[in-house]
Amino acid sequence: MQAAPLSSSRAQRGMQPAALCSSSARVTGVRRPSVSGARALLSLRPRLTVPGLALGSRRVAAHAAPEMGTDPEGQRMLDEGQARCIVITSGKGGVGKTTSSANLGMSIARLGYRVALIDADIGLRNLDLLLGLENRIMYTAIDVLEGECRLDQALLRDKRWKNLSLLPMSRNRQRYNVTYSHMDAIVSSIAALGYQFILIDCPAGIDIGFINAVSPAREAVVVTTPEITSIRDADRVAGLLEANGITDVKLLVNRVRPEMIERNDMMSVKDVQEMLGIPLLGAIPEDEQVIISTNRGEPLVLQKKLSLSGIAYENAARRLVGTEDYFVAEAGGGEGKEGGLFGKLSGMFN
Repeated sequence: MQAAPLSSSRAQRGMQPAALCSSSARVTGVRRPSVSGARALLSLRPRLTVPGLALGSRRVAAHAAPEMGTDPEGQRMLDEGQARCIVITSGKGGVGKTTSSANLGMSIARLGYRVALIDADIGLRNLDLLLGLENRIMYTAIDVLEGECRLDQALLRDKRWKNLSLLPMSRNRQRYNVTYSHMDAIVSSIAALGYQFILIDCPAGIDIGFINAVSPAREAVVVTTPEITSIRDADRVAGLLEANGITDVKLLVNRVRPEMIERNDMMSVKDVQEMLGIPLLGAIPEDEQVIISTNRGEPLVLQKKLSLSGIAYENAARRLVGTEDYFVAEAGGGEGKEGGLFGKLSGMFN
């Protein structure tokens, strides 16, 4: 594969790879949420209704989370035939990046778009397991870079939805010095094949793996949980993305437990969003079906009877595409039963 004629998204944005790992890359005047401040939210939640309250690095109105609705820029790119490259990141490991990548990608594919998933975690890939494609991997992106195969040979098509493909970066036994220019070339080549959405599953941390994963992206989804450690890492990552040209950032709050929120033992989705100041894409409740679906190699959104988390992922995918402008909890407001399907989620946003 000849990488020279391929356009580099990093060059277009003027991003500097070294800045991603530098503490000086932080936007001037931005403050990270303190651990003590996060803990105080559990006892000071009534005060969160003060208009214009600034709890974190980006000041937002406290009375409501920013609405996503339609995405004019994203829709314009699709109308012009440009691929939307979105990196799924968090900073902290174990918050659900890979699960979110698999379910968001599958949901977008079910809406009729051509979707390519890139597992950017070299040596510790797991995205193939969640999609049930682990036994079909013959070639990887490393083989493409070395000229051992064509890109279309390395892209694995899902048997259930032919418009969804997976590109693993490498086999577990391989070690390869992948650079951000390699990632730019791979994404540009995938876009040239006609894919409309390219989702990159970013490895944990903010080292070279993070730099490579965010290099070709123009949008980002930051995944976090309502825990102070995860929130602090998410804020750090959001600042790095913003300082390096990725300003279209959305927040996905995972593993939310409404019963703990009601007891003031867990921060609500609104608390987390106000601390980070990132537009809210959606909230995924804690669900045992996640473990079951992972072991079966089948994303949650493919279940015949969707669980709460499956519905939440579907809704988040629709809002990411720009065809949905409400949350799961709001969609079931007419049910009016505390124990109803959507009633269980109503407390997550309070």
